[in-house]
Amino acid sequence: MENSKTHEAEFNPEDFAIVPARTFDELKVGELFRAPSRTLTDAHASAFQTVSCDNHPIHYDVEYAKRYGHEAPVVHGLQVLAFTAPGATLLPHYFGSVFIAFLELSCHFLKEVHSGDTLYSSLEITDLTPQEDRGIVTTKVRVYNQKSELVLEGQHKYLLKR
Repeated sequence: MENSKTHEAEFNPEDFAIVPARTFDELKVGELFRAPSRTLTDAHASAFQTVSCDNHPIHYDVEYAKRYGHEAPVVHGLQVLAFTAPGATLLPHYFGSVFIAFLELSCHFLKEVHSGDTLYSSLEITDLTPQEDRGIVTTKVRVYNQKSELVLEGQHKYLLKR
């Protein structure tokens, strides 16, 4: 058995990475970064309601939702958008220290999401725009449900050092 003190001296927390960091120029259009699937529960909806202060009954009142043509309360759209957070994937770990800013996002809500739905999200690099000592990474974001229906589609842009 090796001396554990030897290993402690060699360990540097600053060198501890989940994946090797890459530069802007090492990224490739078409690369896909997936997040783990997650099944939404009423507890998730309640927590989001608390954080967002959105108290519209469409999100938590079964009878109200049915009265307006929905099969169940509708999960907040911003909560579904949160499933596209880059940190839910390994993408920002690849950015490492070259990350400067999350520039913008946009999305289209395509299908309702309800408690009990399982969501699958991904970010795909669709454009890399070099700009002298910086670069803009554009990703297409998608969220599918367990029925293989696309429920949200959009775009993110990030600014990186080169």
